[in-house]
Amino acid sequence: MIQIKKNTGIPKYKQIVNSIEELIASGTLKKGDQIPSINKIKKDHTLSRDTVIMAFNELKNRGIIQSVVGKGYYISSENITITKKVFLLFDELNSFKEDLYNSFLESLGDNAQVDIYFHHFNKTIFKKLIDNNLGAYNYYVIMPANISNTIEDIQKLPPEKVYILDQIHNDLSQYPAVYQNFEKALYNNLKKAHHLIKKYKKLILIFPKDKQPQGILKGFIRFCEEINTPFEVINAFKSSHLNKGELFIMPDDKTLLQIIKKMKQKNFILSKDIGIISYNDTLLKEIVEGGITTISTDFNVMGSRLAKMILNKETLQIENPNNLILRNSL
Repeated sequence: MIQIKKNTGIPKYKQIVNSIEELIASGTLKKGDQIPSINKIKKDHTLSRDTVIMAFNELKNRGIIQSVVGKGYYISSENITITKKVFLLFDELNSFKEDLYNSFLESLGDNAQVDIYFHHFNKTIFKKLIDNNLGAYNYYVIMPANISNTIEDIQKLPPEKVYILDQIHNDLSQYPAVYQNFEKALYNNLKKAHHLIKKYKKLILIFPKDKQPQGILKGFIRFCEEINTPFEVINAFKSSHLNKGELFIMPDDKTLLQIIKKMKQKNFILSKDIGIISYNDTLLKEIVEGGITTISTDFNVMGSRLAKMILNKETLQIENPNNLILRNSL
């Protein structure tokens, strides 16, 4: 089944790959069919074991073959046009992560397959997803979020195949990344809005510490202490927290809607009685209550830049841009 020719200028491992692709294209091999073992190909063509393994690894990474313990290798996909298979591990799905994903997928091109997974800020799930997909992909894009000691699991992967996304921990500094500098983003953008913020008596950051980046908290405290204004950090919004003269900063959309609902119940006027700054811009925030002020990174840029890094095999750490969008809520 496998054809190996001498003096062609094509590496022998690549000839194995090409042979299996041709057999799939011709219909000789179909999904579920078993292919010859590593030892058989090695023996039949007088090749080194490493040469055959290199071919099998490429086919496996592209999702064309898969191994079954104790039985051998089987055709798992007849789509031989896939040249890049990417493992993408997000923390959770929301509208801006969807923008990131779509931008990333579009920028990678037609011959790429991106499989998306979610760890939901759970260390056990994070570990299991990586363990279950070792060796199955060309590239691994990891969003560690605020899970501690992710290096323990990420270091199981070939370092040249790993890219870090969004948050980058100190122990992951050796990996290429497209990341947000949350502390700098919040601090700098609050300074830009200081002329509007100073009318409020108190600043309140709603900060669920199990999900949100520590940089947001650091940037908030740094700003409040610098301008010497009263502030408070709370884990979740409660009705008793809404008082006139307060400015709320929150990272999630659910809390935003809770505050707006309570504001209406109390007949408070937005930007007069209370203020709101929300993290991450969406279409909803452009429209609701005449517009919500946001501090946001550009997730479309993040996705396309990540794709470019993979395509060009770049090993950089790139800080994604962010900006303040002033609207009616401030």
